[in-house]
Amino acid sequence: MDSGGARDGDPTTASGDVRTEISDGLVALLKEFYGRGPERTRTYVHDDLVVCLLRGGFTPVEQTLLDGGHGADVIRQRMIFQQVMRHRFEEVVERATGRKVIGFMSGNQQDPDMICEVFVLAPNPVAH
Repeated sequence: MDSGGARDGDPTTASGDVRTEISDGLVALLKEFYGRGPERTRTYVHDDLVVCLLRGGFTPVEQTLLDGGHGADVIRQRMIFQQVMRHRFEEVVERATGRKVIGFMSGNQQDPDMICEVFVLAPNPVAH
């Protein structure tokens, strides 16, 4: 599979198609399992690092819990979900980049509502 097609000759930066495929794939998973996805998503790829920033998208249940003072419970549930979904998230990135994911970290915050998914890719033998 293509390693992402360098942009402007830079072998460390993935093409827009790769970034879009990652964003769309993660949003599709969230929509499938949460019933809705984030309002905005942006993916950055540089060298062996993929960062996907997802903004907005609390479900009505989550928003109700937040309004009721249970924000920590919402974040805890999201973190557990992301660990359960780890393999599926990694598959999206591996399919788009053609490289194995060797690390995955996830972070959430409430205000403003953001999720940050960070993936570390195996070294690209072509770039070394």
